[in-house]
Amino acid sequence: MRGLLELFRAMRPRQWTKNLFVFAGLVFSQHLVDFVQALEVVGAFVVFCLASGSVYLLNDLVDLERDRLHPLKSQRPLASGRLSVGAARWALAGLLALTVGLGLCLGLPFLGMVLIYLGVQLLYSLLLKRIVILDVFCIAAGFVLRVLAGALVIQVDVSRWLVVCTLMVSLFLGLAKRRHELTLAGEDAVSHREVLAEYSPYLLDQLIAVVTAATVLSYTLYTVDPETVAKFGTGNLVFTVPFVLYGVFRYLYLIHMKGGGPSGAGGSPESTLLGDRPLLGNIALWGLVVLFVLYS
Repeated sequence: MRGLLELFRAMRPRQWTKNLFVFAGLVFSQHLVDFVQALEVVGAFVVFCLASGSVYLLNDLVDLERDRLHPLKSQRPLASGRLSVGAARWALAGLLALTVGLGLCLGLPFLGMVLIYLGVQLLYSLLLKRIVILDVFCIAAGFVLRVLAGALVIQVDVSRWLVVCTLMVSLFLGLAKRRHELTLAGEDAVSHREVLAEYSPYLLDQLIAVVTAATVLSYTLYTVDPETVAKFGTGNLVFTVPFVLYGVFRYLYLIHMKGGGPSGAGGSPESTLLGDRPLLGNIALWGLVVLFVLYS
């Protein structure tokens, strides 16, 4: 039983909040009240939880020696020795088989997107995470692929604005993650992640400033775009912009002033999200206002 618990922890369930992006197509296509389609997207969410869990296991297997030197990652099940390498390998094989099997049940187009996601993550784990800038784009690609997969499973078109906004906010989170990793590890940063040798706090602050502006601007343009207004029959989506602004500002505040939140986990977006009540409340209010505008 304890082994299963450690395996579950190694799959990092706290990070499964990222998989909520598969619901974007359902919500913004105004099909949330369609029970069948909502159930299909829930299935897509489960598949991506299994897929991402297998990716985290793979990452931990590949980075095992480096993780043992990291102040936080050394507490992970594999790095600490609470989960054996052999058990992790067998679990990885089982998770991948289950992911493919359930993905196939949701349709070949969806399964294809899941396989692309797994392929990108495999390349990231083995090669791309060592290439500056491209490593962050791989992180962002995972979010975009979730959005596309969620739309494919219910066969709805994805707005180009939705893709752009997802790309911008995921780049923002990815760069913030790199900044925290760099400042947390200090002089030992390179021993924990090679690519950090190519970054500096100043460079990351400049990049974050660019994507921060691009995130807010792209979302604002999306809300006032004539196509968006015509699709939803209202221009009131613009009233959700202040929530986006506050969310971005609050996240930056936590990174720069609080070390990433109450637990100092700024390198982990899901920890920052779940650990900060004002940020979590803001996201909830944004979601409620979006639902009211789109479905009232």
